[in-house]
Amino acid sequence: MKLQEYEAVGIFEGYGIPVAKGYVVSAPEEIRDVDNPVVLKAQVTVGKRGKSGGILFAESRDEAVEKARELFGMTIQGLRVNEILVVEKAEVIREYYVGLVIDRESGRPTLIMTSEGGVNIEELAAKSPHKIAKKPIDPLTGILHSDAMYLAESIGLTGTEISMMADIAVKLYRAFEDHDSELAEINPLVATPHGLLAIDAVFNIDNNALYRQKFDRKKSQTVTEREKLADEYGLAYVDLEGDIGIVGSGAGLVMATLDAVAEYGGAASCFLDLGGGAGTGDMLNALEIISMKEGVRSMYLNIFGGITKCDEIARGIIDFNPTIPTVVRMLGTNEEKAKEMLREAGYETVDDMEEGAKKAVDIRV
Repeated sequence: MKLQEYEAVGIFEGYGIPVAKGYVVSAPEEIRDVDNPVVLKAQVTVGKRGKSGGILFAESRDEAVEKARELFGMTIQGLRVNEILVVEKAEVIREYYVGLVIDRESGRPTLIMTSEGGVNIEELAAKSPHKIAKKPIDPLTGILHSDAMYLAESIGLTGTEISMMADIAVKLYRAFEDHDSELAEINPLVATPHGLLAIDAVFNIDNNALYRQKFDRKKSQTVTEREKLADEYGLAYVDLEGDIGIVGSGAGLVMATLDAVAEYGGAASCFLDLGGGAGTGDMLNALEIISMKEGVRSMYLNIFGGITKCDEIARGIIDFNPTIPTVVRMLGTNEEKAKEMLREAGYETVDDMEEGAKKAVDIRV
């Protein structure tokens, strides 16, 4: 479950992490008097809000009210802005990143730091991995302050900032553990004339542990209209930030397809799993959902037919007749019949997953 930023800020503050002071409004008229410049931040559980116009600045109350009206009329990556976090604008000297994530290979939390704050950490890891410092955490001992200090020094922090960063990392880990978190990050954590300050907060809770957490799931969890529709159709769908629609039959296959597309420089616009035993109607519903999203430039339909019959999936593709360039890979039950149907309808199929991934990247329009 992804918490809204202001909920994450509340958690961090409760553990003694220095955060930007602010408040939440649900209408422009709730904006308070402005003594210092403020930042208005749309509360939507997606990344890159700033690039979508979801973060605005104001010098006076009148300007803040005007900017709030702009934000309340926006939809960001399919999510409507219903709340705004208003915080005082910080005097930023430098930007850092500190976060905790579950490493799936080791099954342990991992502490991550970098001196390149305010940027996408995944992109930084791909382009400049040497700028990122990591420390796997033993759940029995937690984060040692000395280990956190060593990590802070390794990314270039000096003086009192080393101990301040280490202190924040230790407190962040306590919050992470206490709330059954999967992801907790501050990006950026900024250096100001008065010390380090968290001016952003991300916090995700493991859905399997919600029964022992006290958050209102309906309030905290924000889903797009596409995700709501997929739930009604019985499809597993998650909106992502790329431009290639991915459909597969089985969660593992979909994940592998996302990875294959990424290997060739592409990025998925969604994760969509038809599930086992899917038929023509499921394929029609899947294509409807993907076509609802703006900015999708190609689709990769990767189907393995076990109890799913390839010819029924092919019929759904043909009946929908997508206008977005589409790559189809089919293996399994009634495979040859399905491929013949698709060829007659003008679709090209591939047999190799990597070949399909490369083609999906190359044919984007």
